[in-house]
Amino acid sequence: QVQLVESGGGLVQAGGSLRLTCAASGRTFSRDAMGWFRQAPGKEREFVAAMTWSGGTYYSGSVKGRFTISRDNAKNTVYLQMNSLKPDDTAVYHCAAEGLSYGGTYYQARKYDYWGQGTQVTVSS
Repeated sequence: QVQLVESGGGLVQAGGSLRLTCAASGRTFSRDAMGWFRQAPGKEREFVAAMTWSGGTYYSGSVKGRFTISRDNAKNTVYLQMNSLKPDDTAVYHCAAEGLSYGGTYYQARKYDYWGQGTQVTVSS
């Protein structure tokens, strides 16, 4: 059974940093794209960042320059380093991985077939 488990969320003041971790199990994703999405209360899920299997990166305009996605294929893990956090970054952050359909762009949720339950990030002003 494939599982993606996020950790590292929490409460932080504006301007602070957090590092999210997504540990995958059940299959290897070393040849698949992995990404992060977030969903705030009352809002739609939105793309945050993605990394291809070869190391290419994609970011939403709202986090570019502040967030960094990375991965350790040996550990089957992807990370999201979040710096200069703002109250607008408050959301549940979900890890995602492709692996079945291979359709869509890196910015689209439909590209990803596996999803984690999410970890809450709250940024206070």
